[in-house]
This record gives sequence, structure tokens and C-alpha cells, in this order.
Amino acid sequence: MKNPNRGRVYRRCACRGADGRQFGARCPKLTNRKHGTWTYAVDLPTLDGKRRTRRRSGFVSKADAQAALSRVLEYERTGIVIDDRQTVADYLASWLRAKALTLKPTTMANYHAYVHKDLIPHIGLIRLEDLSHQHVVLYVRNQLEAGRGHTTLRRCLATLSSALGDAVRQHRLPYNAAKYVSVTRPTKYEPVCWSPAEAAKFLKYCADHNDPLTNLFELIIGTGMRKGEALALHWADVHFDEHVLFVRQTLSNVNNSTPVFTTPKTKSSLAWVGLSDRVAAALQNQAERQPDRALVFTRRGGQPLRPEYVLHRFHRLTEQAGLPRIRVHDLRHFAATTMLSSQVPLAMASKTLRHSTLSTTTEIYGHLLRHVALDAVKAIETALKEAEAA
Repeated sequence: MKNPNRGRVYRRCACRGADGRQFGARCPKLTNRKHGTWTYAVDLPTLDGKRRTRRRSGFVSKADAQAALSRVLEYERTGIVIDDRQTVADYLASWLRAKALTLKPTTMANYHAYVHKDLIPHIGLIRLEDLSHQHVVLYVRNQLEAGRGHTTLRRCLATLSSALGDAVRQHRLPYNAAKYVSVTRPTKYEPVCWSPAEAAKFLKYCADHNDPLTNLFELIIGTGMRKGEALALHWADVHFDEHVLFVRQTLSNVNNSTPVFTTPKTKSSLAWVGLSDRVAAALQNQAERQPDRALVFTRRGGQPLRPEYVLHRFHRLTEQAGLPRIRVHDLRHFAATTMLSSQVPLAMASKTLRHSTLSTTTEIYGHLLRHVALDAVKAIETALKEAEAA
């Protein structure tokens, strides 16, 4: 029968004749009201601007088919153009190709892994238009039951939500099926920081054993720079006369194999860093060790140091020096905690660490700011006492 607006709803089945072809709506058994299923057919625009007849079958009742047809026509009315043949896998693959034009190689490598190793194997065969909130919830539940890590799962879900959000903005989907699906945030990592005595012991051990990475660790500990930023540092960005250096790049591994130079983590990361006399001396020493190199820290052949080598060497030196095992990134936390514990103003510490906002510094190191709060209330107390004594 004809739909009052457009399209038609009818019953059909999968029975075949002697020639092997389906009868469809012409099957003689359709006189039995329980035979076959309901189908809708409607002429709709495609993504390339043409029009094509769209048929969907398998509905148990006529009302279900009519409701589905009405929903499709409403999509068309609001400008949503859906490719009913496109699967989630097809869409995610095309989404990745588009993202490759704007994202850093390291970010793309992560997205590629989440899409091809996690999302597509589990929900890739579902039609994009059929992907529902329930599908995503079931995916998350199954992954958690299989022991998938919360952090990785949150990132997979964020990738899926970003992709579906783009489809909604492009009027290719009516809603984002992953938007309101959540994964419990894992317990926040509490940085393990060395004391100044332990940091000094580590640097002395490196220097006493003439380790080639001594100056690198002096730089990271003495400035709070990120490992990738230090490894990407060029001599052209080191200004000894002004006691500053400029962070312009960072070195990262793509798929844990290929080192690449990219822009820093945030816009605020792209800034200058002050140099103490000690750090400046370490860099001067490095210049004497490796003259005529564009990069400050390199391998013998002039190639960049590999991040995984630095990590391995750091753990080895830490063990040999008899110190607690920490991450290289925890050296940045050491710099931060040392500044704040020494009552360096929060704004200056945040500037030195090149956080995007003061709230970032407060969120990470708020537990170290109790002395600031105590000084603040003591200032009020002092003001009141002085007023009373006047």
C-alpha cells in the first residue's frame, strides 16, 4: 500500500521459484497473513547527489515498517542523508583517511589502532545507520568482562564518539550513539617523586660514570621539560646569553617504532624555558661533547635519540644508583613539586611547566599548595590584628 507521504509498505518473503529467483511480493503464500515479513521502499537522495530506491525488510508488523519509513522520511526532511549500505567499518575507515590530513602522526597512529584493533572487529559489520546506544553499551560491557583496561577502553570510546559526532555534524546521522556511553574513570595515577637528595644522587651517579645521557637528565630535572621536548631540542633554540631556550618541537614514536618530530602538546607548551646556571653548564658540556650537530642530543651518527632507549637507560641507571623506580615523566613532577614546595608562586610554576591554564597546575599539584592556603589565611589574621591595634 502507498504511504500517505511517500514510499510504500508491503509484505514480501524469501521464497524462490524453480528458476531460483525470489518471489518477493508475488509469492502465492502471502495470502497467509503469517507468511513473510513487512518491507518499505522509498526513493531517497544519496551522498553523491543522485537518487536511489531504498528497501528495508524484515519488519514483523506493518506498523513497524511504516514507523521505519516515517523515520527515514523525517531524516530526509531535516537534511540527513544516510548511505544505507555503509557499515561502521566503512565509515570509520573513511573518517580516518580524512583525519590524516589534519592530525599529528602520533595521534593518527593511536586512532588507527583503536579503530582497526578494537572498534571494527567488534562493531564494524553493523550498518552505520543501525548503530544504536545499546550496541555501544554492549561493546563496552563485553570489553570490560574480557578484562580490557579502563583507560584504553575510554580512549576507544572517545574515538568512536568523535567519529560519530563528525557524522552528525555532516548530516549523515541523526544522533551520536556513543555520546552518552561512559566508562568508569580509572584510579588517577599518583606521581612518585624523588626527593631533592635522591635527584642529586641520581645526577651524581650519572656524572661519576660519565653516562652519555647525563646532560639530558640535567636538563629535564632542572627545567621540568617533557622527555620528547628535550629530545627534539635544537641548538638554534638555545640562547645562552639570555639564559633561555625555546620549545618548538617534540619527538615521539609512531607505533613504537618510527621517531617523528611534531608540534608540542599544547600551544602554551610552545614557549620559552629559563635556564639556571647548572642547566646552562650541562648544555655547554653537551655542546663540547657533540659539536656541529643541529640537535642537542643525538646518537653517534647524528640521528635523534630514540625515546625507548632513553627510558631503558633511565631505568638501568636508577637501579644501579639504588634509587626508587620512577618514570622519566616523573622527573617533570619532581621539578614541579620542588618549585611549589619551595613556595615558588603558582603562576610562575605554571609558566615554567608551560601548562595551558593555572587550573591544570592546581589540579595536578593542588595537594602541594596547602602552605599557600595557610599563608593566605594568616595574612587575613595579620591584617585584622594590625587594625585592632591601631
